[in-house]
Amino acid sequence: MKLSEVDYQKSYEYVYLYKRMWKYVQPYLFRGILGILMAIPVGLLDSVPSLAIKFYFDYVINGKDLALASKIVLIIPFAIVGFAALQGILMYLNNYLNSWTGQKITIELKKDLFEKLLKFEPAFYDKNSSGIVMMRFLNDPDGACGGIITNLKDLLSTVCSSIALVGVLIYTSWQLSIFAIFVLVSSFIPVSFIKKLIRKVSHESMKIGSNVNTNFYETFNGNRIINSFNLQKYQFEKFFDQLVQSFNLSMGYTKRAGWLSPAMYLVASVGIAGVMWYGNYLVINKTITTGSLFAFITALILLYKPVRTLGNTMAGMQTSFVCMNRVVDLFDVEPSIKNHPESIKIDTIKNSIKFENVWFEYEENTPILKGINFEVKIGDSLALVGNSGGGKTTIANLIPRFYDVKSGSIKIDGIDLRDIELKSLRQNISVVFQDNFLFSGTIKNNILLGKFNATDEEILKALKDSYLDEFIVSLPEGINTEIGERGVRLSGGQKQRLAIARAMVKNAPVVILDEATSALDNKSEAIVQKALDKLMENRTVIVIAHRLSTIQNATRIAVVNHGEIVEIGPHNELMKNSDGAYSTLYNAQFKFKEDLQENLEELQEV
Repeated sequence: MKLSEVDYQKSYEYVYLYKRMWKYVQPYLFRGILGILMAIPVGLLDSVPSLAIKFYFDYVINGKDLALASKIVLIIPFAIVGFAALQGILMYLNNYLNSWTGQKITIELKKDLFEKLLKFEPAFYDKNSSGIVMMRFLNDPDGACGGIITNLKDLLSTVCSSIALVGVLIYTSWQLSIFAIFVLVSSFIPVSFIKKLIRKVSHESMKIGSNVNTNFYETFNGNRIINSFNLQKYQFEKFFDQLVQSFNLSMGYTKRAGWLSPAMYLVASVGIAGVMWYGNYLVINKTITTGSLFAFITALILLYKPVRTLGNTMAGMQTSFVCMNRVVDLFDVEPSIKNHPESIKIDTIKNSIKFENVWFEYEENTPILKGINFEVKIGDSLALVGNSGGGKTTIANLIPRFYDVKSGSIKIDGIDLRDIELKSLRQNISVVFQDNFLFSGTIKNNILLGKFNATDEEILKALKDSYLDEFIVSLPEGINTEIGERGVRLSGGQKQRLAIARAMVKNAPVVILDEATSALDNKSEAIVQKALDKLMENRTVIVIAHRLSTIQNATRIAVVNHGEIVEIGPHNELMKNSDGAYSTLYNAQFKFKEDLQENLEELQEV
């Protein structure tokens, strides 16, 4: 299932988003509310300077009571400093509590998202690029949390500051306040015009960010291919094009929304100019005092900051809602491969693995497997051979239930695969791929992934049976040697043998080998094949092979062609049919080897 792009015009409702986020907020509700409530006194204390100015002008500059003026001159500076210190302390507590709460919520969000990602089957990652998934996991929870905590805190602080300062305006002059509030309301009009634009740009920016992440990931992991094919210029131009897209998007937004701050500033300036003109008239007519006018102008100037912050906060909340949408969208995607309430737990595989008229497709109406039928008895081995793209790997991927069949069924001991608990199913199956994934860390840590509680004796036996023991002894750190990202410090053969050792430690009754030696040179292949022979002892084996010489001893060999098994049987039996698919494939492969050997001998003679 492909992640939706979460159309900014068809997104979830705000209330619904907050309801979905509630479970993450609730455990930290006390600290969260305490931190947010700290914003109230922080905002209210913004009104202190304007009130101080009023008292200073009315009782000191224009006052006639010298004794009172002397006291106020002493009190006002200390009051300003004291209230500023109190506001600073409250602001620190406000920021600390909100940061703590925000980080905790983000951790919980990422924890649940990561757990969700681990449940998805390979089909999910086939359809969604690494950049999209990384963006959803790494960036969106932080953005979503900003909408829950940071923006709410800023919103409350600015609203309280605005209320306190508007209170000062009304207290000093209700006549001027009517004009100022009209100007204040007018300043919000530009914000309402660009709200939808902000969400659209945020949505598009995140899409471009996902593409940049994908490109970077591919460049980092495909560095050798890039160098060997001289793709540096191509990758650079591709990356640069994405940066240009980001630039154009940003500038398009700036052209349309960049006038917001200037417009708000212009409205505020007009308001202050109007207040000064009308206020001067009121002072001349002795309707208000000079102190009231200066206090009013000071409060109005101070009010510009929370109003501007409020505009930025509203814009930030639009971005946060986009992030919340994307997080909720990911949570709402259900894995297609999952247990059901009646799933059966199995301890081991006792009888057989059976395919019954199995059809499968990756894309709708494009069948990859067409009516596959076979049975592998416990202790037997089945080799799947045929041309590339025939469906061999798909058959192998269906057994651990990486994908579900379109129709038909796969049964283990007579139980449909879809009715078996996933963990117990996969515990009974080991898979060795052509290109095995090794994790960063030590050799020992990678082996322990097969069985976390494996003893040292089990590990040493696995290393010996996979013919890695001599190599390990030659290393200064032994099995504690770091192998680098994806085992970059090991050769191809060593990687395969380490993967085999991991499978040996797991000790599953069923082993699937997906062309485990096809990418190796002859010398490495010979060693790895010996290790595979050890792994296959006393186990049920399904092996996909390109080199037919490695599977002649299989109990049965199935030739897979265009999604169908066209022939199945033991090697000797299949070879009796000279016109059969297997014998034709076998003879062609060995004829090619003979011709190649002859050509080499002729070259040596020359």
